[in-house]
Parts: sequence; C-alpha cells; structure tokens
Amino acid sequence: MSKTNIITDKSLDFFERYLNNASPTGYEWEGQKIWMDYLKPYVDTFITDTYGTAVGVINPEADYKVVIEGHSDEISWYVNYITDEGIIYVIRNGGSDHQIAPSKWVNIHTKKGMVKGLFGWPAIHTRDRSKEEPPKLDNIFIDIGAKDKAEVEAMGVHVGCVITYPDEFQVLNKNKFVCRAIDNRAGGFMIAEVARLLHENKIKLPFGLYITNSVQEEIGLRGAEMITQSLKPNAAIITDVCHDTTTPMINKKKEGHTEIGAGPVVSYAPAVQNKLRERIIETAEAREIPFQRLAASRSTGTDTDAFAYSNGGVASALISLPLRY
Repeated sequence: MSKTNIITDKSLDFFERYLNNASPTGYEWEGQKIWMDYLKPYVDTFITDTYGTAVGVINPEADYKVVIEGHSDEISWYVNYITDEGIIYVIRNGGSDHQIAPSKWVNIHTKKGMVKGLFGWPAIHTRDRSKEEPPKLDNIFIDIGAKDKAEVEAMGVHVGCVITYPDEFQVLNKNKFVCRAIDNRAGGFMIAEVARLLHENKIKLPFGLYITNSVQEEIGLRGAEMITQSLKPNAAIITDVCHDTTTPMINKKKEGHTEIGAGPVVSYAPAVQNKLRERIIETAEAREIPFQRLAASRSTGTDTDAFAYSNGGVASALISLPLRY
C-alpha cells in the first residue's frame, strides 16, 4: 500500500479552522459555511435544508444516489437558571460530561457577543473529605464574574443561551490531534477530502454522490432523519467516531479493541447492510488498507440508524475513527 500522505497543508488548515469554530447542536450554520466554502471547488451544487444540514452534490443528474455523511454539531450546554447571586446553572445540549466540567473555561453565546465564564467548584480546603460530593448535573455551575442576576442579564446572558468550551486545535507528539468537537468534525473533514481527491484525480462517478454534513446528531440523529427523507438515497456510508479502548479504565470485554493508528473501524450492527459492509471490507483488503472491526448489539448510536431505517430501507454502512478520551 502506498504511504503517500494525502493530507495537504490547505486541507489541514481547513480542518483546524473548522474545529476551532463552535457549532453547538442547533447552531451549526457558521461551521457549515466554513465547510461549504472549502467544498465549493469540488462539487457541482449544494443543497441545504430548513435546519441547516448541508449537502455538496457531485453528478446531481444521476438516478442512483450515494450518500457519504458526517455530522456537524458538537455537544454543549444551555443556560437553564440564573440565581439572584449571578450564578448560572445549566442543562445539557447533547451528551455533555458533567464530571469533567469543573474548572473548565466556557464561552456563552449571546446577541451581544461571547461572554467568558468558568465552571466553578469549591476549593479542596473547603470540602469535607469524609463526604465529598462529586460533580453532578444539578450541582455544577458557571461563574461569569457578575455580582448578581441583573449584572448577568446586562451582559446579555439569559436562559436559553448556548454554552461551548473554547478549547482549540493542538498537536501532541507531531501527529496526534487534540481539540473539542473532533466528534464529529473529523467525519465532515473526511467526506470533504473525498470530494477533493475525486476532483484532483479527475475521477468521474457513475452515480450521484451526496456529501452530507448533517445537523443535530448529538440529540438523537435529527438532522439525518430529515435529510434522508429529502434525498431518498439508494445507499449511505456514514462516518463518525468511536473509542480507543487501549487507554486506562476502559473494559475491552465490553467495549471491544479499537485504537488510534490502526486504521478505520468498520461496524457490524443490525442497521449495517451486510453486502455494503462486505464490499467496503473487500475493497480495503484488495488495496491493503488496514482496518478494524467493531460490533454493536442494537443501534449504532450514529446517523447510520437514521439512514438505514428511512424510505423503506437504505443500504447503510458505518466507518469510524477511534478517539482517545
């Protein structure tokens, strides 16, 4: 297999800008504009829907339609309650992790601009170690430096403002990418690179390719559910992320063995159509592309489920990128 690096400086710059832009569930449009701007030279046209899913189309006149898909949204928080003392309590927007929240900086998105804050937590000296309380959804809170509720509101913060982490793109040990929202900007990046490589290698497809960046995956696959009804594809290959299970505190007997650097992960699940999955595996083996396998006993928990069970059944497959943490 060729060891040629297909990632260019331009594509890596796009990935960094795309990651650094916040696109919380329900508020994905700024990220979609970055994604479409990169994709524009490589596709024939775009489709967008009411909630912001974006689709770049190659060969739109073809009868047979193939989707390659990622999702554009990231987990976040909502402002849920503001105390008289100016402390902000939150609810999830997607599967945000309450255990890692304390001491993290946040950006609160308001009409007046971004408001900085942080998840507070009592100092170790003030806690009763005999009955320490762990971080929970009902006790984590954000401090934006306001003296009271009126000052919070004067800064533009109100119930319903969305909250994201400001963590930006970094590289560990030359080739390990670190950032919030790699789930699943990585998928959006991968499918955009497919379009670029098809264009640069002048490959003509015998079918229509619908490069789909869906919204609202993190709260129940909603964007994929909507766009598949509009596109009515014949087949769909979904990209998402899974876990590197070689890191501490993960039970491989339960989670399986997948790791970064060992190739993409091909899933086995009821929603995955067997013939399509086997075609992917046969292609990888013929081209000596390393890959890994992962099993899901019921749903995949990804947009694969939305595409597979739509329109009377769409042949679907799932290819994932392992992430640590």
